[in-house]
Formats: sequence, structure tokens, C-alpha cells
Amino acid sequence: MSTEIKVPVLGESIAEATLGQWLKKPGDAVKIDEPVASLETDKVAIEVASPVAGTLSDLLFAEGDTVTVGAVIALVGDAIPAGGGEAIAPRTESAKPVDEKKVSQDTAPAPAAAPAPAETGDLPLSPAVRRLVLELGIDPTKVKGTGKDGRLTREDVLAAAKSGTPAPAAEAAPAAAPAAAAASGDRREERVKMTRLRQTIAKRLKDAQNTAALLTTFNDCDMTEVMAARERYKDAFEKKHGVKLGFMSFFAKAACLALKDFPAVNAQIDGDEIVYHDYVDLSVAVSAPNGLVVPVVRNVDQMGFADIEKAIGALGKKAKDGALTIEDMTGGTFTISNGGIFGGLMSTPIINPPQSAVLGLHRIEERPVVRDGQIVARPMMYLALSYDHRIIDGREAVTALKTIKEAIEDPTRLLIDL
Repeated sequence: MSTEIKVPVLGESIAEATLGQWLKKPGDAVKIDEPVASLETDKVAIEVASPVAGTLSDLLFAEGDTVTVGAVIALVGDAIPAGGGEAIAPRTESAKPVDEKKVSQDTAPAPAAAPAPAETGDLPLSPAVRRLVLELGIDPTKVKGTGKDGRLTREDVLAAAKSGTPAPAAEAAPAAAPAAAAASGDRREERVKMTRLRQTIAKRLKDAQNTAALLTTFNDCDMTEVMAARERYKDAFEKKHGVKLGFMSFFAKAACLALKDFPAVNAQIDGDEIVYHDYVDLSVAVSAPNGLVVPVVRNVDQMGFADIEKAIGALGKKAKDGALTIEDMTGGTFTISNGGIFGGLMSTPIINPPQSAVLGLHRIEERPVVRDGQIVARPMMYLALSYDHRIIDGREAVTALKTIKEAIEDPTRLLIDL
């Protein structure tokens, strides 16, 4: 008797998902709670696990297909008895976070009965990773995977290419074809279907531009004092709290000061009403494997520096591991986006609807500035505040950004609420 594997409840108001990748193929043995497929929703990727131990017999959808909640996507036959007794009873289907690195972005979905072969022992390669392996001439059996269950990721393959891991003789010929084409000057194109998450990001960003009256105000910030404070206390801070003291906690606290004085920057439009918040749920833009995500640190205005650093660090790790939940990204009243970690000098960040403002941070670099009539070198950072001019006046936006700048340039203000 076969047991059905169904699409689990995906989250509030989410009725469908894209079948990103089959992690098992027909005939493979599966354990209870072992992932067999990854699904991609508008916000997160999840794994669908087998409710019983047995043999995967049928795959009813192909990679790239749209599936709805409750749909049967696969069958497991020959349920393995527990301890020689009766067959293991199916558990209730559940959704678990998945590493988004494993979600396929190939344009041509594999037939339901023929998922990707297991090039590295029992671990299949995703189409994107398989293509990269062939292009770079890497032997996947010689590379240690860092993905879930030891699977290879794009980063693993790229790192192996830099270290000079060779391809086996049997794979040398297939790997040489792309190289020969490139050497001959052939021009190639590749069409890759946008993931559901990327489509959602694109839609939300464009909707923000179409709906809000976007404007950006800039300022520059002397990081001398905050860098000195961080250097002075970082060791004692880490020893006491078990977390490193970074700059994000300073900017989060400075933003809370500004939002308290200028509540419109922390507000949002709902129909013909403006909703003001007496709390700050801070959205932190984080780069994840499949695109930008914006998890939320709640009640950040009530937190100390250590709690902020721990919360941001935990969300960053979950984003990197593809383990963010829908709850992690729901809500948010104000956003901070740090493009400086990628070397960005200046940008005009786009607000995260329905929020009305976003603070953009950028790289720190020494620049000549005038202090007391003398030209001196100072570590400077450009700050950018993009805002919805429909509810935030220019005076409010400029003054709010100036408040953040002053708090960073004189961190004592953060202690005395000034």
C-alpha cells in the first residue's frame, strides 16, 4: 500500500508554490521525516518530508511545476516496519526551512520520472550546480559539500575551481566543449526562469516605485567616535555578552532616536489613513542565496546593544542557511539596508512597502574633511534616507537623517536619549 506525500500548509495566505527540486528519485529508499522535495513560495523555500520510511515509488509533478496546498506530489511504497512490527504510521505533513541554494533555477524542468542523477555518490546535484561543474571542469567527487546533508553548492564548486581541483579523465571531454566554444568566439545565451522569490522581489520593488512618491536625502557621517568606542569596548562586550559589537546596533539605536522624534518616518499609509507605530520593528536587508530578504527584529526600541546584535546575527545566519520562516519576514515598520558590506559608496535604496522609509548605509573610507579650519582625513560614510513623500515632508526626512548622523558622530547621545 502506498502512502501519499502532500504539499503541507505553507503559511498564512499562501496557497501554492513552485516545485523547485526533487531531492530523491523513484526507487530511492527514504526515511521517516527525510526531505524528498524542495518547494519555493513567494517568501521562503521549504522542504517536504516523507511521512513514512519506505521506497519512493512515483513522482507526480516535475521540477518547475506549480503545486497547491494539499496536492499529492509523490507516493511512498513498501513502508518499512519499525522493529519488525507494524508499518510506521504516517506523521502529519509539515514544512521545514530549506537551504535556498538547493532550489533549482533551470529553465527546462526534468520529467517527473527522471530527476537529476546522483553524480556525487548518493547526493544529486542541482541543475545549476551540475552546469557549473561541467563548465569549470571540476570533479564533484573530489569536492566536499557544505550544503544540507553534504550536498554541493555553487560556492563549493567555485571555491574548488580557485583551489585547482582537477576534473577526472572521464569528464575531461564534456568539460572541454564549453571551453572550446568560448575560445572560438561563439556567443552564447542562457535563459533561466526567475524563481518565485525573485519574481516577488521584482514585483514588490516595482510596486513601490509605482505607488510611493519616492525621494532620497543624503548626508555624510564621521565614523571616528563610533569606531573608537567599538574598538575600546569590543573585547569586554564580547566577553560579557558572547556576541561581537558591530556597527548595526549603533545605527539601530540611532534610528530609534530619530523615529521617536519623527513618527511619520516610522508610519505607513493604509487606504486614506496614516498608521503611526509607538514601537520599532526593524527590517534588516540581508543577502540570501536566492535574493534579498528582509527579516524583522521586533521591538528593537526596547533592546540593548547586545540583544540587537544577537537578533541580527541570528537572522543573518538563518537567511544564509535558507531557514527563514514567513513569520521572520512579516511586518516591519522601518528598514536598514547596508550596501557598504559589498563596497557600495552611495545608493538610493527603495522602500519596503508598506513602510515609508529606509536607511541606506555604505562603505567607510577615509576622505579629506575640514575640522577647525584644518583639512584632515576622517573615516566617512554616506548615509541615504529614501522616503515616501506622500506622508513624510522633506523637513522631517532631512532632520531625521541629521539626528542619526549626530548620534553616530557622538555616541553619548544614545545613552542620554538626545
